[in-house]
Amino acid sequence: MWRIALAWLSLLAAAPSQAQDLIRLARIADIPDQYVGGEMLRAVYAKLNIKLEFEDVPGKRALALSSAGEVDGEIQRIGTLSRDYPTLVQVTPAINYIEPAVFTTKLHFDVAGWNSIRDYSIGIVRGVGSSEAGTRGMARVTATTSLESMVKMLDADRFDVMVTDLFSGLVAVRKLNLQARIYPLSPPLERIHIYHYLHERHRALVPEVGKVIAQMEASGELANLREALVKQILSAP
Repeated sequence: MWRIALAWLSLLAAAPSQAQDLIRLARIADIPDQYVGGEMLRAVYAKLNIKLEFEDVPGKRALALSSAGEVDGEIQRIGTLSRDYPTLVQVTPAINYIEPAVFTTKLHFDVAGWNSIRDYSIGIVRGVGSSEAGTRGMARVTATTSLESMVKMLDADRFDVMVTDLFSGLVAVRKLNLQARIYPLSPPLERIHIYHYLHERHRALVPEVGKVIAQMEASGELANLREALVKQILSAP
C-alpha cells in the first residue's frame, strides 16, 4: 500500500495519544481514490480521537456490509446513496470529489458528457455508483469485478472505452505499464462531490464528523491533504 503523506504523518504525531474509539469502514479494493478518501477521513476522525480501520472488498460487497451494519459505514459514495440504502446516513459537507473520465486505446474525440459515449461499448467497475448511474440505459455496458481487470480488458479490446475516476484510472494504467497504449480523453465527464456515510446506529456521530469536515474544508487543510496524497501516489515508483 502507498506510503502516507508527510502532512498526514505530522498530523498523526500531534493527535491525542489516549485510547481511541474505533470505526470500521468499507473500502472498495484497489481503487486509488478510495485510499485517498480513507486517509482524508483518518485525519478527520483523529480530531475526534477515533481510530479508523478499513475493510477492503469489491464495491457491491462493500455496500452489503455497510448497509447491514456489519461494518460502520462507507468512506465515500455519491450523494444519492441513501435513497437506495436508507440505513446509511450521509455526512455533510462532501469529503471528496471524483472526476469520471473516459479512457481508450484508439479513439479521439472531445468528451461532452455521458451521452457522448452512448454509442460505444463501455467498461465500468461493478458497484461504483457514479459509473453505474452515468451509463444507466446504455446498450453495451460491461461491469467488471475490479479496476485492474477493467484496464486489462480494455487493453485486450474487449470494449471501446472504460470509465473510472481520472485519478484512479491514471494510477491503474501506470501500475500495469500501459501508458503508451491507454490514455484518457478530455475533459472529464463531470465532477461529482462524494460523501462519507455512516450506518444509522452511528447517527449521533454524523453531525460531529460533519463539523470537523467543514472546519478542515474552510481552513484549506482538507484540500491540501488531498493534493499531497494524490501527488504522492502519482509520483510513487
